[in-house]
Amino acid sequence: MIRDFDCLILGSGIAGLSLALKMAERGSVCVLTKKTVPSNTNYAQGGIACVTSKEDSFQLHVEDTLDAGAGLCDEAVVRQVVAEGPERVEELIQRGVRFSQREQGSAGEYDLGKEGGHSKRRVLHAKDMTGREIERALLDAVDTHPNITVLENSVAIDLLRSDKAGWAGPRRCLGVYALDKQRNKIDVYRSPVTVLATGGCGKCYLYTTNPDIATGDGVAMAYRAGARVANMEFIQFHPTCLYHPFAKSFLISEALRGEGAVLVDKAGQSFAENYDPRGSLAPRDIVARAIDAEMKKTGAECVYLDITAKGRAFLENRFPAIEQFCSNLGIDIATQPIPVVPAAHYQCGGVWVDMDGRSSLPGLYAIGEVACTGLHGANRLASNSLLEALVLAHRCGISAQAWARENPARQAVAEWEKGNASDADELVVITHNWKEIRQLMWDYVGIVRTNKRLQRAESRLELLIRETQDFYWNFTVTADLLELRNLSLVSWLIVQSALLRKESRGLHYSLDYPALRAKAEHTFLDKSILESESGLDVTI
Repeated sequence: MIRDFDCLILGSGIAGLSLALKMAERGSVCVLTKKTVPSNTNYAQGGIACVTSKEDSFQLHVEDTLDAGAGLCDEAVVRQVVAEGPERVEELIQRGVRFSQREQGSAGEYDLGKEGGHSKRRVLHAKDMTGREIERALLDAVDTHPNITVLENSVAIDLLRSDKAGWAGPRRCLGVYALDKQRNKIDVYRSPVTVLATGGCGKCYLYTTNPDIATGDGVAMAYRAGARVANMEFIQFHPTCLYHPFAKSFLISEALRGEGAVLVDKAGQSFAENYDPRGSLAPRDIVARAIDAEMKKTGAECVYLDITAKGRAFLENRFPAIEQFCSNLGIDIATQPIPVVPAAHYQCGGVWVDMDGRSSLPGLYAIGEVACTGLHGANRLASNSLLEALVLAHRCGISAQAWARENPARQAVAEWEKGNASDADELVVITHNWKEIRQLMWDYVGIVRTNKRLQRAESRLELLIRETQDFYWNFTVTADLLELRNLSLVSWLIVQSALLRKESRGLHYSLDYPALRAKAEHTFLDKSILESESGLDVTI
């Protein structure tokens, strides 16, 4: 079945939903989401970094972002995002988002949080459930909009490219092939504008704060289609993920450290200041490496985050979700330190785009975590991601509407051909390969890297990609197989980027290249060169 829309958006987080509402002003919009809404945004605890206080300034926010980004940020992009932030945040407020306000002081003042790397309090939050509150407001608006269709349980397979569809002229993106899991059918979604808002790739790693859907789909599809990808070595590990044998990975927000929580060892001794004078409030890359080093030095399985000095009343009011979650596991954060470890959290690289979200493949846009704009550089400043999503969604909407008016995509395209593919007889291959990828990425491509570890990961991943590709072409596609296909490729791209960077910068720390090079450069992944050297062929 072929379905036509004026705009096609893959992903239902803050970036995708914000854009859908803007594009729906001019035409029909389809939002495809892999499972069910809400999305990855729902997990955001901290908030949105935005200048709203008289004690703060755009310049200070810019300086903090550039400092965290370790010399690799695009300063023009940083200034643009920071300057446009307040207007975009005001739009959220007008849509009904309820940010926490101060209990004392002037009426209507927001309770601004402070997180690692920020010189001022500037993080708007809804207690520790900011993502959930934003999703609620955006979904309310999307659900009642007549021009927006949300299709759940739809897994994108590959981008539809004009040359593959037999079109003459310059290559461009025409939409996607997607698997409807409920019908078990593959449909064509055709649109002049296709937007990747698919989030990140945390599930490449054994330990992550991300939900199960974060399998790098957008980056993988864009790379296969020939779009430019950059800086994939910069995977941010959140320093404080709850360490518990019976709990799925659960983020302990950086906002706790902003409110006075201190990282301590088993004996209760603070250690972060031994690695950076800012101590527990240093940028995430520094804190994550400090925890990693402390665990390796002492042989401990975790460290602890101590916020007991703040008292029960404060914690239950400011961090109700975290307090309740820990309490259900028998951890009273008002009287006990919280056991924590670093975990894969955010993808700072991705599909290379300009400030309007345009990729190198005409007709294809990318916004949110899947995109690489130059804002985050080598390390994302805490709570800048939701800000970027809002600003890019707005700018992308303006650009994409203009493109769609001038470049319709109504010509004939081919429907999906199953060929001789049959149902798989042993799905254990998918499960086994998935587990192996996540383990080897954690062991060899983690917080601290070496050439030897990266080369081991590269060798094994190339075998896994070939196995997965063979499985993909010979058997009927399933959602699990599609995610494995993307997961294996994106893991390999992370390794390729890491091998290209012969220095330690931001989130990429190599024992073989501990020094920082004088000139900061992006790592662009050239598809033709990489596939020629490896012998891999992942072209759609």
